[in-house]
Amino acid sequence: MPTEAEQPLKDGDLLAAVDLGSNSFHMVVARYLLGQLRIVDRIKETVRLAEGLDGQGGLNPDVMPRALDCLARFGQRLNTLPPHRVRAIATNTVRNLRNPQGFLMPAETALGHGIEIVAGREEARLIYLGVAHGSPPPEGKRRLVMDIGGGSTEFIIGQGFEAVERESLQMGCIATTRRFFGDGKLSRKRWKEARTEITAEFQQFANAYRRRGWHDAMGSSGTIKAICDISIALKLTKASITTDSLAAIREKLLEFDRLEDIRLPGLSAERRPIIAGGLLVLDAAFSELAIERMYVSDHAMREGVLYDLVGRASETDPREASIVALCNRYGVDAAQSTRVEATALRLFDQVEAAWGLDGDNRRLLAWAARIHELGLAIAHSQYHQHGAYVVEHSDIAGFSRTEQQILAALVRNQRRGVHLGSIEKLPDRLIPNTLRIALLLRLAVLLHRSHDRDPLPLAEAQADGDTLAIKLSKRWLEGHPLTRLDLETERDHLQEVGRKLVIKTA
Repeated sequence: MPTEAEQPLKDGDLLAAVDLGSNSFHMVVARYLLGQLRIVDRIKETVRLAEGLDGQGGLNPDVMPRALDCLARFGQRLNTLPPHRVRAIATNTVRNLRNPQGFLMPAETALGHGIEIVAGREEARLIYLGVAHGSPPPEGKRRLVMDIGGGSTEFIIGQGFEAVERESLQMGCIATTRRFFGDGKLSRKRWKEARTEITAEFQQFANAYRRRGWHDAMGSSGTIKAICDISIALKLTKASITTDSLAAIREKLLEFDRLEDIRLPGLSAERRPIIAGGLLVLDAAFSELAIERMYVSDHAMREGVLYDLVGRASETDPREASIVALCNRYGVDAAQSTRVEATALRLFDQVEAAWGLDGDNRRLLAWAARIHELGLAIAHSQYHQHGAYVVEHSDIAGFSRTEQQILAALVRNQRRGVHLGSIEKLPDRLIPNTLRIALLLRLAVLLHRSHDRDPLPLAEAQADGDTLAIKLSKRWLEGHPLTRLDLETERDHLQEVGRKLVIKTA
């Protein structure tokens, strides 16, 4: 029987997305009706988390109270929603923290839900997903989407609802303002020098993007919306940003000597301290990507997270396609991975209730089983370590950084001694169940070590606290002396980490 988290979406179900951006925190709640999402609540608060970065991976403690207060308010709105219908995402500023858990632990407590860190390119995919659902692109045409956040800027070329090119650069409106105008002073000379530096960072992808091409360009999030509002207020355009309107806004901005003096029609006081950095990034992007006109979307990453939740609750979970792509790219033995997956899930289903496992644990175990031999494409020696490195550091669409760390820990711990360090990097709330499913994967890999095509006699499993007992056919075990030795060795490995393996025969 499917768990609550595995139940398909029903009409009337509520979903929520929380976006912990570097400038603003957003929460959006939507109701699922007839296959569509209807927004029922939105909250946005300016937190300026990126202002607290000290350049060495630390976060100024003065920033924490306003972040936690905001999340507590969000948490009050979300306290009636089940955890599997809420997804909270942390982006660039939290990615850059030396000790993310130092922020995430109190943040999760304030919100009442887990918070995942996503990599820049996964953030880009979610942004595109939100924009594409808000303003569907012309059929068969490619679209460029740009999102200037507080700490990073994402560039995506997509077609339909799929992102085909994704880039993320460390040049958000707060970060860029602090980098080039940190003392609050503006000048044409500074602007020119900053443009030169920013332009150099586009070289890693601009040519490829121009060759790929697109039909139209759209911008999302606050900075680009603010620049569009200025363009409209100055009567330069009606509903977009053009090369000419951007140049005119730049000239007006550079009439001011200090950030605090900036006064532009349509520009809010809240946006004034960081508009220079955002305009600088957009100015460089228009030039380097040869953008002539950009329209503005009301949708962004938070809406993309909502639609990703819908996909995860249906047969269109993007993570499935990513696992298939990994298997194909690294030439994984499909027959062997299928055998290991089947045994791992059979063991899982027998101990799920006793160990308090859930549907997310089951999916991650299945995916880890499918890719457990991925490292063999690099070398047989220490292939579990090679595979774990690839999984943790690859750009895998659909997976948060946290989910990739879990997969990497599972792949790393499929054999040899249990490497607790890879598991203890995870948030505390995820460690117990990750270790439990790692033990199940280890047994499945061990039982199929010989790559034997003959079916494995049904193994019975029972769990009780830190003890895992499995029952195997005595006759089969006597005919597989290597497996018997491996099980004895496994018992020693588990004992070293305070776990007990009991082998029974029948």
